[in-house]
Amino acid sequence: MPPRHDEPLRLSTDTLRAQLQTLRSRLLSLGILSPSHQAVMVWAKWTVTNQILVGSRGSALALAQANEVVKGLMGGAPEYSFRIVSIKTTGDRLPESRKDMSEGKGIFTKEIEEELVKGEIHVAVHSMKDLGTQLPAGLTLGAVPLRGDHRDALISRRKEKLANLPAGATIATSSPRRRTQLLACRSDLQVLETHGNVDTRLRKLDNGDYDGIVLAAAGLSRLGLENRVTEYLSTKVMLPAIGQGAIAVEIRENDVETRELVGRIEDKSTRRTVEAERAFARKLGANCRTPIAAYAKIEDDGLAIEGMVSSADGRKLLRSKLVSKNPRPENVGEELASSLLEKGAQFVLGDALCNQCA
Repeated sequence: MPPRHDEPLRLSTDTLRAQLQTLRSRLLSLGILSPSHQAVMVWAKWTVTNQILVGSRGSALALAQANEVVKGLMGGAPEYSFRIVSIKTTGDRLPESRKDMSEGKGIFTKEIEEELVKGEIHVAVHSMKDLGTQLPAGLTLGAVPLRGDHRDALISRRKEKLANLPAGATIATSSPRRRTQLLACRSDLQVLETHGNVDTRLRKLDNGDYDGIVLAAAGLSRLGLENRVTEYLSTKVMLPAIGQGAIAVEIRENDVETRELVGRIEDKSTRRTVEAERAFARKLGANCRTPIAAYAKIEDDGLAIEGMVSSADGRKLLRSKLVSKNPRPENVGEELASSLLEKGAQFVLGDALCNQCA
């Protein structure tokens, strides 16, 4: 079944452009096209050529991110118009009970990337943490805008901070990474599975299904829900997901015009840190269901990155930090991953993967 769009996309931009040119040539050859008509054709071609189609999931958070990207692009590119195309992904169609088995397989990006490859959209906007560490052939990260808040946020029903929650309190999350770090910090908590969009999770919390939930701070901010946050969890307590808070702007590798356009919202520091984190995950062979975490930041003239791997129950946890002046962020991320592998990370992760499959 083809992806659903907010409006039917009958033809790609390149196809429309070619058809306009063919029509113009035919009308000229028949002597029908006058100079004034030619001006109309030129205007029509300009209009088609300069509309940028931005592909995104249709969730409230995904659309907020897409609008953030469009707003940034519009500020420096008045000659372009933009339209957000909502595309339904496998992850949007799957029942919540089946999503755990499919994580790490591009279930929130695959259909959007397929539309990008076919030329039906110019730009794909994703949450960086949803994007696989290996991109499909022919696609590239055209821009990495300034990162939002990288932290996780606790929202508790009684406004109790993590340290003050009573023993046996129930905290809900869909993330193995959050689960393991919560248990490593507070082994007396009950960590429950929960799924659904942000509104659904907040509604379950308000209905008393559990005592608290942990969500990405950046997502709450983009949805205007900062007032719900009880506590922002420091990276000492909970390292974030790979690329958390960052947005990925994906384009076709050979699309020079779009690369130049999206390059206007590029943040070099964010790209460096995200590339280090993604290299860390790639070296470990991790996916979205693997309990790993990493956070990199620019420190003086170097790059500091801290990473974590854990068993599913949080009882085995390895954490390490590296500060490097290596100019290639990928090398820094790989070096940190190698140091954790030397400490037995593969065995810790092996336990986690077995527990997930059981």
